[in-house]
Amino acid sequence: MEPVVTVGLDGSPESLSAARWAADEAVRRGLALRLLHAWPQLAPEPVRVPAEADQNYWARRLVRTTRAELQARHPDLPIVEALVADDAQNALLQAASDAGTEMVVLGSRGLEPVESYFLGDVSMPVVARAGRPVVLVRARSAEQEPPPHGATPRVIVAVKLSGSCDDLLDFAFHTAAVRGVPLLAVHGKRVPLPARVPWGVDHDVAEPTTREAQTGLDTVLRPWREKYPQVSVADSVRLTNPAEAVVRAAEGALLLVVGRRRHRRGLAPHLGPVTQAAIHHGRCPVAVVPHD
Repeated sequence: MEPVVTVGLDGSPESLSAARWAADEAVRRGLALRLLHAWPQLAPEPVRVPAEADQNYWARRLVRTTRAELQARHPDLPIVEALVADDAQNALLQAASDAGTEMVVLGSRGLEPVESYFLGDVSMPVVARAGRPVVLVRARSAEQEPPPHGATPRVIVAVKLSGSCDDLLDFAFHTAAVRGVPLLAVHGKRVPLPARVPWGVDHDVAEPTTREAQTGLDTVLRPWREKYPQVSVADSVRLTNPAEAVVRAAEGALLLVVGRRRHRRGLAPHLGPVTQAAIHHGRCPVAVVPHD
């Protein structure tokens, strides 16, 4: 199967923004784009029936209208239409398991507390179970919102210093490389409550804690700096709640990349607090990358 970026369409403003983002990303990566619309009541393809008798008319119209818009923006982009007679969650998880799928892109309504609560209908189960990276795009995506004054457009990646995160870093570095933008690696580190003082963190705790974390971050990033010498890389150790550190660092970013441990057989899918915070409160597109 030809490598593709798959985007889920449901006709919402969020999914249309996701389709535009996915098309742009497919062009950058030299991949095809698959427009996926799933509906359990799709009928077998009718033969020569009028539109008013075609049960699939609106589903097909959604996909074809979106394709026409994207093709006008990217005339040379290969686009595949996929109408699937299945539940959206199942269809998206199946697409994410296809060998040719590089990533799945979905619309996201996250940010406001009430809206965030209802995000889980399709997006959250797919994010938690998908075998490939899932990118969530809000209706007003990062490319529509100017970065803060003086900020440099860049990719942000949240880095933990325990366990392997090769897939996460490879995705983040590759994304920065194809976009030609800098990468910022962020590591948040909690400090003991007694070390907190009115002006921040006690210096006697902050200095050795920061030094130790910086050494670990340098070690983790070294092989990726060597693999992607064209990417300008900065790193930041922040002595605060890791979730807060990552969300604050992502203000004005082009993309925030966070990780998720792969689902282990017998255990329920789980999203950590950093990934949860990024999904619900990140203002830019968020990529959730499964890794070991």
